[in-house]
Amino acid sequence: MIDLPQLIVEQPFHKFRKAIANQEFLITAEVSPPKGSDPTHMLAQTRSLKGRVHAVNITDSSRAVMSMSPVAASFLIQQQIGIETVCQIACRDRNRIALQGELLGAAALGINNILALTGDPVKAGDSPAARSVFDYESVRLLQLIQKLNQGIDANGKALPHQGTNFLAGAAVDPQSRSWSGLQRRFERKINAGAQFFQSQLITDFDRLDKFVHQIANQSDKPVLAGIFLIKSAKNAIFLNKYVPGVQIPDHIIDRLAKAKSPLQEGLAIAAEQIQTARQICQGVHIMAIKAEHLIPEILDRAGVANL
Repeated sequence: MIDLPQLIVEQPFHKFRKAIANQEFLITAEVSPPKGSDPTHMLAQTRSLKGRVHAVNITDSSRAVMSMSPVAASFLIQQQIGIETVCQIACRDRNRIALQGELLGAAALGINNILALTGDPVKAGDSPAARSVFDYESVRLLQLIQKLNQGIDANGKALPHQGTNFLAGAAVDPQSRSWSGLQRRFERKINAGAQFFQSQLITDFDRLDKFVHQIANQSDKPVLAGIFLIKSAKNAIFLNKYVPGVQIPDHIIDRLAKAKSPLQEGLAIAAEQIQTARQICQGVHIMAIKAEHLIPEILDRAGVANL
């Protein structure tokens, strides 16, 4: 049998936390757990990212489409590939009891980074008749993580068998239509303990620049711009229609539509966006759904060296 505690002790994962403290340009990449029990494909896609990213972000049934537990997937990646993870935890499917249980389990498995999310609405996913929970939302989840880090539970009672030591992060959407709402939400997440922010897909970099200089720079917490590999014009139209918060402009769709090789054009666009983001914020979060193996090529095109 595998001695889990021994594995965790031998492979502590704090690279991402140290990179933040050292003010490095941060690189994370998103990886989706499988819709099934076999992690082979997920692990194969992730293996190519070793040495290229500070951490991989493991989604929690993104778009409300059922997939393997992000805690289980994070553990498998850390132990079998050796890449640190940022484990998403969404409030959509769990009440406060389940959230605490999931977080304590993650801590026991050596998962040190959590991205606290409210979660996409179930009507967007593959089980629209499912009941949403939303006992908490992302700010209250961040507050819960603070409590667990202090060794107390949601009710303020001491945890008899040790607390946690999570680095907690949050999502942000610099392209939000409500500027005052964006600022208020960002400040609430800072006050609730968020130590880093990963943004939604960014296409308006002027808006990102404004957000960083007018809002985010009031804190010392890094913002990672969301960079998405758009594989074709059809893919862009799908994202605009079905993914909440996505706003891919017509000029990018037209560029992809006119390209001889839409995928190669998508790689070029993503690389250009990384170069732009490097001039504005403290990192990038790269999303290349079902094509994670292409992320090293995007980084090469953007002139980002191995870590």
